[in-house]
Amino acid sequence: MTLLQAAGQQSSMPMILMMVAIFAIMWFFMIRPQQKKQKEIQNWRNSITVGTQIVTAGGIYGIVRGINEADNTLEVEIANGVRIRVDRNSVYAQAQSQTK
Repeated sequence: MTLLQAAGQQSSMPMILMMVAIFAIMWFFMIRPQQKKQKEIQNWRNSITVGTQIVTAGGIYGIVRGINEADNTLEVEIANGVRIRVDRNSVYAQAQSQTK
């Protein structure tokens, strides 16, 4: 091994460490919080009960009237007597109750 080859290998080590440090910082500040938020959303979706007012990802407001755990769907009443079946993962948020 010549002196130039040894010098070349030593100079690549700080570059590798810098890349690892950048990835760790990105994971800590960007990826980790997003994963945490997704986990919270999934836990909320799993805690939906009959009678909960929801909003679907498509913007449909309704009240949960039934839950089918087998196929992970909800029966949502969107108007008096009008019920639709939606995938539980398409529920976006809990609707704010509207009082008039």
